[in-house]
Amino acid sequence: MFSFAAPLALFGLIGLPMIYWLLRVTPPRPREIVFPPTKILRELKPDEETPAKTPWWLMALRLALAAALIFAMAGPVWAPSGGVASSAPTLVILDDGWTAAPTWERRLAGAASIIESVARAGGPVAVALASETAAPVPGDGPRAKEKLRSARPKPFLPDRKAIGEQAAAFAHAHQSARIVWISDGVAQGDAAGFVRALKESGASGVEVYVEDHAPRALAAPTNDAAALSVDVLRIGDDASAVVDALDAKGRTVGRAAVDFGGAPRVRAKIELPVELRNEVSHLRIEGENSAGAIALLDARSKVKRVALIGGGAADEAQPLLSPLYYLEKALAPFAQIRTARPGVADPVQALLAEQPNIMVLADVGLAPGETFEALSRFVEEGGTLIRFAGPRLANADDGLLPVRLRRNGRVLGGAMSWEEPKALAEFDATSPFFGLPASKDVTVQRQVLAEPDPGLADKTWARLSDGTPLVTAERRGKGLIVLFHVNADANWSNLPISGLFVEMLKRISAMAGESAPSGSERSEMVVDPSALAPMRLLDGFGALGAPGLFAQSIPPGFDGPASAEHPPGLYGSGEAFVAVQTLRPTDEISAFDFAGAGLSASMLRAGGQLDLRGPLLVFALAAFIADALIALALAGKLRLRRPLGAATAALLALFCVAATIDETRAETAPKSAATQRDKDAALTARLAYVISGDAHIDEISRLGLEALTQALNARTSFSPGDPVGVDPGKDELAFYPLLYWPIVASAPQPPAKTVAKITAYMKQGGTIIFDTRDALSQRVGGAPTPEAQWLRDLTKGLDIPPLEVTPRDHVITKTFYLLDGFVGRYANGETWVEALPPEPKDQAARPVRATDSVSAIVITSNDLAAAWAHDKRGQPLFPLTPGGARQREFALRGGINLVMYTLTGNYKSDQVHVRDLLERLGQ
Repeated sequence: MFSFAAPLALFGLIGLPMIYWLLRVTPPRPREIVFPPTKILRELKPDEETPAKTPWWLMALRLALAAALIFAMAGPVWAPSGGVASSAPTLVILDDGWTAAPTWERRLAGAASIIESVARAGGPVAVALASETAAPVPGDGPRAKEKLRSARPKPFLPDRKAIGEQAAAFAHAHQSARIVWISDGVAQGDAAGFVRALKESGASGVEVYVEDHAPRALAAPTNDAAALSVDVLRIGDDASAVVDALDAKGRTVGRAAVDFGGAPRVRAKIELPVELRNEVSHLRIEGENSAGAIALLDARSKVKRVALIGGGAADEAQPLLSPLYYLEKALAPFAQIRTARPGVADPVQALLAEQPNIMVLADVGLAPGETFEALSRFVEEGGTLIRFAGPRLANADDGLLPVRLRRNGRVLGGAMSWEEPKALAEFDATSPFFGLPASKDVTVQRQVLAEPDPGLADKTWARLSDGTPLVTAERRGKGLIVLFHVNADANWSNLPISGLFVEMLKRISAMAGESAPSGSERSEMVVDPSALAPMRLLDGFGALGAPGLFAQSIPPGFDGPASAEHPPGLYGSGEAFVAVQTLRPTDEISAFDFAGAGLSASMLRAGGQLDLRGPLLVFALAAFIADALIALALAGKLRLRRPLGAATAALLALFCVAATIDETRAETAPKSAATQRDKDAALTARLAYVISGDAHIDEISRLGLEALTQALNARTSFSPGDPVGVDPGKDELAFYPLLYWPIVASAPQPPAKTVAKITAYMKQGGTIIFDTRDALSQRVGGAPTPEAQWLRDLTKGLDIPPLEVTPRDHVITKTFYLLDGFVGRYANGETWVEALPPEPKDQAARPVRATDSVSAIVITSNDLAAAWAHDKRGQPLFPLTPGGARQREFALRGGINLVMYTLTGNYKSDQVHVRDLLERLGQ
């Protein structure tokens, strides 16, 4: 749409002052007609008066009017794309990989502008995408733009080899062909070969346009026992990036900021409890909307809790003789290890109470009883039981085995044996170990044998070279039982000291928690990995959606790269899904050197074309009106000197006011809004939070206080208004009885003037809740966390009293609900309040303690606002640690107590309440 503001302003600032100045010139006198010198004829006056000549400025105005009408009828267009209009056959090639997604709309606008310029010149134009293999067909502008509108970025980097061949064929088929390449600027996808094909095609000209956005990407996500980590890649000048960890509902679970420091690739680590990390479904670079900026996590990425139990006595002096030593070394990189405490009567029951995902029994025989029943329930409900053979298991048959065992084992390579130790056979395609190398260095000297019952082949995951089973498995209810027919140490086989052993356990760990197959699938085997069909796939913008028509199932052990047949996304069904990443762990992204390839890249402008007919017609209309007014004024039929001067001055003043109205509004609006907010806060009590400067943290604070406000309205007689964010350095704090202050370590320390204002607020009766949100990263006796150090630096300038951990009998725990502490998103942090004076020893204990005033400061590390926050539907936004609806309810109750304590003070410590409180406490 064309705006008339610019031509009107130009006319007002230039045209009207010129007209006013011209009208001030005295018009030329009329020529006098001389008659014969008779008295009568001298007294006669002519009926017509003709000016001596038309003023040059009036002639110029009329010529400009005519020129404007002529040009307007011609339909002139200004194309800011940078391309030169040409009637030669033009091929517009558009890179459509995920690298182009962040600026896709601007690329389409620039391509459309080029197409319009070619169409106006009368030349044929064709559009081709880098991912296409079909030959481009030239046509008119509307046809090319129609194809352009249907184009979408792909979630992979297409190989430009095919489109390079098609571009060369286009140049050979059309004389003086012109090729325009709208590039993503990335060298990957054989950009060098593509440029060679363009230069050798014989095209009359090759133009290259690029956008100013440099893509960023994620590769190689890893969720191990230590942390959730991912590689962040860049090709531009970005100094830093923020990686968000999100769960399946799109809620942010954690985040990590990385500083590139000049490197093209850095590692981002998100340190969270295992329970929270296992809820993460994908990682995303903040502000980067592309498939490359997404890293997906699948069932294999979950950190499993593994419980280890050995059948023999632990010998701490010689750990290499213990099977648990080898198991811990193999499982530690990708699982959390749990072992029973020394002296526990029933280690199985003790470890089952910790809710492990996997239970590993190394040469443990199970007798009927409570332990056997508990393990059976564990498997039936979805747990994974891994058992290793040994002398105790060789002669046992407890029912929690996938196959029946023969009595006594098989010894190979002994003095009385003619056989040599056996090696491994290749893994079958139906085995979860398929794709792992069956190393010939792994040998077996002894094993327990399985009875050759029907179905044994279907239960076998690994075999020896003679066909005897080495690993068998069976589905039992929702769970899985896996048996290694060798011991977990190096006595029977060297498998436990090989790298293959780690990979086998990793694959079994990834399967833990998967649902059993149903329908026509074999109920005693895992789902065939070759049948992993597309479930949810990424599009070019990084959004998960339904799979397309051309997506195919991934083969066993597929590790990329992503392509049109195998787009990035989730493959499988139920919880047994596998993630295909946009980038492989070893992939890189780098900028293409256009200058080195002999090309000059111009910046693509996405402004589109501007039709100039509107401005020209407006100018013609203004010139016509001015001409009419001037003609009337010169004829003496219109006196416009003073009125026109006043109108011109008024119009100039109007434009001056319009030019400064935005600046005036910007200066006056905040003051007006703040004043109105102060009035509202004075009339309606509100909770407030301190604006930290981090938009994500501020949004959590707002949502948390909104949820707390709703709870106060529903459960108490206090009805506060909507919470507001305040800046202690600018806003008046006296209207808010309670401030919630989330500590952000990266925020600058407030100036001394603001610190003095905060001190005055607390001395005048206000309460501030400082929340460091670092309960999980605090270490007893260790260095303070960055948030704690930031708060220490702040409190150096505050006049605060001594603090203490909130006593159980403090009035703050009794103001509305009877509580033992204040939990939030975390429950292990402590809450500090103003220390109370010691009570006399001879005074009887009272149910509550308090001073005459409310504590001006409350310090916690449990992230209260995140526990309170919920969405519009009432669903919580953030998971809790350790979690549960009970913890969220107690977090909300603690918030209500904090508000009531701030508003009511120590009234619950009065003697009139003692009897009722003692009854509720059961004393």
